[in-house]
Order: sequence, then structure tokens, then C-alpha cells
Amino acid sequence: MAQAVVPAMQCQMGALGKPSVRARPAAAAAGGRVWGVRRAARGTAGFKVLALGPETTGVVQRMDQLLNMDTTPFTDKIIAEYIWVGGSGIDIRSKSRTISKPVEDPSELPKWNYDGSSTGQAPGEDSEVILYPQAIFKDPFRGGNNIIVVCDTYTPQGEPIPTNKRHRAAQIFSDPKVSSQVPWFGIEQEYTLMQRDVNWPLGWPVGGYPGPQGPYYCAVGSDKSFGRDISDAHYKACLYAGIEISGTNGEVMPGQWEYQVGPSVGIDAGDHIWASRYLLERITEQAGVVLTLDPKPIQGDWNGAGCHTNYSTKAMREDGGFEVIKKAILNLSLRHDLHISEYGEGNERRLTGLHETASISDFSWGVANRGCSIRVGRDTEAKGKGYLEDRRPASNMDPYTVTALLAETTILWEPTLEAEALAAKKLAMNV
Repeated sequence: MAQAVVPAMQCQMGALGKPSVRARPAAAAAGGRVWGVRRAARGTAGFKVLALGPETTGVVQRMDQLLNMDTTPFTDKIIAEYIWVGGSGIDIRSKSRTISKPVEDPSELPKWNYDGSSTGQAPGEDSEVILYPQAIFKDPFRGGNNIIVVCDTYTPQGEPIPTNKRHRAAQIFSDPKVSSQVPWFGIEQEYTLMQRDVNWPLGWPVGGYPGPQGPYYCAVGSDKSFGRDISDAHYKACLYAGIEISGTNGEVMPGQWEYQVGPSVGIDAGDHIWASRYLLERITEQAGVVLTLDPKPIQGDWNGAGCHTNYSTKAMREDGGFEVIKKAILNLSLRHDLHISEYGEGNERRLTGLHETASISDFSWGVANRGCSIRVGRDTEAKGKGYLEDRRPASNMDPYTVTALLAETTILWEPTLEAEALAAKKLAMNV
């Protein structure tokens, strides 16, 4: 018999009067797993998502005392978790080190190194890769003054390695023409939660399918919303860390969620997305659930997962900005193939022209049209200024690449007048 793997959640009050949430599935009484979100002990700002078997509860409780221990009264030293993008370009790696005192800026942190031959980023005979600290976030898992450090990666000679997309993005965003336009980004990160041992979406019957799409988007109820506690835990973790998260919601396909980060300026957009992905990986790790950013995790009549990127410049946000937006759309149409090649692996399985997507082969734009490559909101059209939404990026896109390419194409790159005229005619656009 097909069985959906979804824990039932039950709210309780903790001993200190603080709300705690624990999972009490019926399976727990029979030796199953207890799974849920619990606030940390007094003295720490963190929380954890638990996946416990009854035979290990006592051991875990003793471990919790150590994990929740606030070391601040006893030492000035802190733990810095250095995180970086691994060899696949989408995986996240991390390791910890002790720092002698709290820090406020990445420049106060030392560079570090790791074995790049073990991450697919260097040969064994010359395996050292150097980590350069670039951004700091508060650590919601350890609390206190402990931090998460977003790093990019270089050879010992100081050259960025191929998977370091941040280096090129920083160059683009530091260009005076770009920085003067104060580019804003709002990124909609979609993701899918998978049952760990069967590689099937959370809430779906194992080996089977739920009812058709329709009831699940922004839904409530145990038969329609699967994984809300993970989404909520991630939301709070991002807020605590200082990530510019602006919202979250359940998505069209059951077991799929979205959160939004922004508005962020320039290079910050990429830093905040990578930090938020790290937090989500850690939370799903603790919950015993697998996170996938595959742009089309389930074939058939199911929505894929994207990373829609909302974008504006200073000129777009000022009076007359709609004309600037249309000029940007022309430029984007002329570099469509370049953008598609940088917008994520497997995106051809998602951009089919169905399920709120445009065809990967064709560029299009429209007002309030979610079946276009570029969507402009009704509010932007009415006000004559605002922003555009690039709906082409896949959920596994590199945010440094996508944001930098948008800025480069719309601010730095200039097409010929002939190419611009042809594009305007093709798109039926008066500029």
C-alpha cells in the first residue's frame, strides 16, 4: 500500500513558557522517528530541527546540553563556519575554525585553505585552494557571537578558480557605471523537499502520486502542505542570520516551497542567496529530509522549480523608468542565448512553454504574463517606473552569475542600432 511520509505536528508549551514545536507521529510509539522544530535552551539564540529515535533520546538530550551551551561567559573565542561553493558549482561545503575574538568585518578574518582535490576543484598533486572571507552572517545554529562566513575560492597564486563566480560578479558591480545605478535584486528561490531514502517528494505516496496540482499553492492543511515547519525554521534562521529574506510560501507542486530574498544591492544578492541555501541545507540535514534544487524534479504535469530574479536600476525606479525597462528588455532579447547558457543546469526540462514558463528557444516579454521570459508587473506599467522579472533562471542557478549578467547586459553592453531596431520590431516594442 502506498504511504505518504509526512510527520504530524503538535504544538506544546516549553518548561520556560516559550512555545516549542515537536513532532508526534503515530509511528513514534512503535519505534519510529520523532521529527520537528524546537527552540534552543535559554542563553542561546538558535534552534534545531530534530530527527530522533526513542532509543537515542537520552543521548541526544545530553548532547543538546553541549550544543546549546552558551560559551560567551567563559571565553572571548568564537566559532567561524567558513562556507564556499564546491566543485559542482551548486554544492556547498563548510568547515569550522576558532577565532580569538568577535569580529564585525570579513577583513578581520584570516584566509584559510582546503583540499580542493576532495571537492573536484584541484588536482591531487596541487590540491590547495585558498578561501577568502567575503561576507559575515550570524550563526543561528550555534548562537552567541559565532558566525557564518561566505568565502570565495582562489589558487595559492591568487587566481580565482573556475567555480568562483563571485570574483567576476564583484568586478561588474564595482564598475562605476553599474554602482551608480544601484542595482536592486529580489530573488525567488524555489526548492523541493524529498524523502531521503526513496528520492520522492515529501508528502507524496511512496511510489505513487498525489492529486493534480491546484490545491497546493499557498495552501494550509495536512493533506495539502508538506514541510511547513522546515520552511518556517528556515525563515527564522535567515532573519536571525541577517539575511534579507522577505517572504516564503508553498508552491504549486506539493512538497515544493519558495522563499524570497531582497531587495539586495549588487553583490549582496549573491552572498545572501548562498548563505540562505546553506541554512536550508543544514535544516533539512537535521530534519532527515533531502533538499533538491533540480529545476524539474518530477517529470510530467508538475511545475518545475525556478529562481525568478526581479531587477531594477536607479533609472528604472525613477520617473520615465518604463522606457528604461523596455530598453533593458531589448538588450536581454539580443543576448537570450548567452543568458540561457548561464541560467542553470537542466533548465531545458523546465522551460517548455508549459507550467508558467516560456520556451527556452524563444524570448518574449509581457505585462503580468507568467508565460513570458520577462514579466513586467501591472503596477510598473501603471506608474511608468519600477522593475522587471526575469523568469528564466533555474532553481540551481548561480546568483552571482545571474545578477552580474543582468547588470552587464542592461547597463554595460550596447548593441548596434541596427540590432536594436530589429529586436524592437520583433518584440513589437516602441522605444
